[in-house]
Amino acid sequence: MASTRRTDILSLVHLRSDGRRPHEIRHMSCHLGALPSTTACGSALPTSACSGSSLVSMGLTQVLCVVRGPCDVGRRSEELPDRATLEVNMRTAPFSPPGDRRNVNPTTDRRLIEQSHLLQKALSASILLHLYPKSKISVTVMVLADDGGRLEAAINAATLALMDAGIPLKDMVCACSAGRWNAGGSDEIVVDLNRREIQAATGTGGGGGGTSDTIYLPVATMPQRGTIVLSQCESRLSGGAEAFGEVLEAAMGGCQMVMEVMAAAVRERGASLWKAKEGKASVSLDDW
Repeated sequence: MASTRRTDILSLVHLRSDGRRPHEIRHMSCHLGALPSTTACGSALPTSACSGSSLVSMGLTQVLCVVRGPCDVGRRSEELPDRATLEVNMRTAPFSPPGDRRNVNPTTDRRLIEQSHLLQKALSASILLHLYPKSKISVTVMVLADDGGRLEAAINAATLALMDAGIPLKDMVCACSAGRWNAGGSDEIVVDLNRREIQAATGTGGGGGGTSDTIYLPVATMPQRGTIVLSQCESRLSGGAEAFGEVLEAAMGGCQMVMEVMAAAVRERGASLWKAKEGKASVSLDDW
């Protein structure tokens, strides 16, 4: 009863279930160099030393990404003479989804395989692979907590990890979702959907969602170039191209906000590395 009152109050002031405004993204934090580049990363991540890493949180969704390479390709048959091979693996921790403790096999889980392919497609549009012929760049993503938007968080984390590894990019790849979600009887476009809103939009939560008026659209862009590198919509569009355009525009606005947070994290990482080079770095244990 208390939760119903809270939902009613939020809907009266046009706020979402988590208190955000329709075009407001979740609290986002980014940390480059989450793992030391000289330390082995364990069995779930590449077994050799990582070249770059990042830890990204979008609301309650948290993703750790590790980049290894460029390095030699293990098999000669996998070499490409004109560019590097990009290998992407996406995994989930057994405790990441709420209420589900199953150990998902990343080699057989259909959803993980699909999202790994989408992540590879988005990153390939930005990485200058032609600079590293006959080599391999390995990207491993571990989803530590999943409250919706794990693909978008994985794309953002992979971009920052690539930058931490010093791999040249055309532009940062920033990802955010948008959707048309019926909250409290008001049909409006919202940005950066959480798990509850995605279930309502796609009808996967058993709450009677997934109607013809609901849309869920994850988008990845290169904001400084104004280029869309990934856009996937699995919902039926009752309003046609016009409804899709409105949701896409909102998602691109969310990507712009995500880029500002990521750019601030990159500047902070660069400043800390410069201080370390000058011998002025300080270590604060409060950050951990």
